[in-house]
Amino acid sequence: MWDFSVTRGMGLMIRTAPFVLFRAAVYFAIAAAYVIATGTGAGIGYGVGGLGDADFQAGSVIWGGGLGFALTAGVLYFLREYILYTVKAGHIAVMVELLDGRSLPEGMGQIAYAKSVVTQRFGQTSVLFGIDQLVKGVINAVTGLLEGLFTILPIPGLDRLMAILRAYLKLAVGLIDEVILAHAIRTRSDNPFASAQEALVLYGQNAKPMLINAAWLTLFVYGLSLLVFLLMLAPAIALVYLIPGAWSAGGVVFALLFAWAIKAALIEPFAIACLLQAFFKVTDGQQPSPEWEHRISGASKKFQELGSRAARWAGIKTAPASGMTGTGAQA
Repeated sequence: MWDFSVTRGMGLMIRTAPFVLFRAAVYFAIAAAYVIATGTGAGIGYGVGGLGDADFQAGSVIWGGGLGFALTAGVLYFLREYILYTVKAGHIAVMVELLDGRSLPEGMGQIAYAKSVVTQRFGQTSVLFGIDQLVKGVINAVTGLLEGLFTILPIPGLDRLMAILRAYLKLAVGLIDEVILAHAIRTRSDNPFASAQEALVLYGQNAKPMLINAAWLTLFVYGLSLLVFLLMLAPAIALVYLIPGAWSAGGVVFALLFAWAIKAALIEPFAIACLLQAFFKVTDGQQPSPEWEHRISGASKKFQELGSRAARWAGIKTAPASGMTGTGAQA
């Protein structure tokens, strides 16, 4: 039915508890930052709005809260590379080590160990972030082709089906970038760009079993996320009433924020733990198919750019020893 063990996935979560706690601290701090900045902005707007009538004050509260929210989003935008490098890639690194039967340091030493593994494979944060953006570009191109195929089919009620399809594809291919990082770490690749190409081709040639596994995980992730949102709604609405000039939509926004934090800290890493099991199992002993490499290359310029970056990376690695610019190994 699927190629992963729920029990093993839970076991990975327990054995990487220091990283789970670290993720929880990071993502709940982000959610809290949004709430505090939004509340502060709304409070300032409420004070400024006191200089006018009731309508002016209500508008000032909305503008103040919106600006506080936007300011927090802007700050976090510049921190996205650090979060990817330290939190996401680090957690994947320790999961891969455990899946391959290697031992890990106890306690918070896992975080330092994971950082050393990620640094060894990818070097600077900019390299990992560049790979992640290229992989997302490939994924978006492939997803666009799938959605385009469905839109030309004469199916009644297609709009509703497309909404379900998009939600499914968002998880089915949305975690591929996590799998790509895991593949580079597991294979001990010296060329992360070539490794990313290889993993994308392996995922493509095993699309059917991987999409089946992702379908089950989609039900789990979205179902549990909805439940968490409903549980967060009541305390979030209560929190809104503490903000001067509280607005009705605030409760929904804050509930979404805290539900997102729980999803990112707990639900998503469990889904990744299961998806990694499936990917390692279905691709075990396989070599990338040249046919699939050609298909993906034809569909995405970002995939071709991965190949170019892989060639340049190989040239950098070999130049000191051989004096050659290198041709690079492509998957």
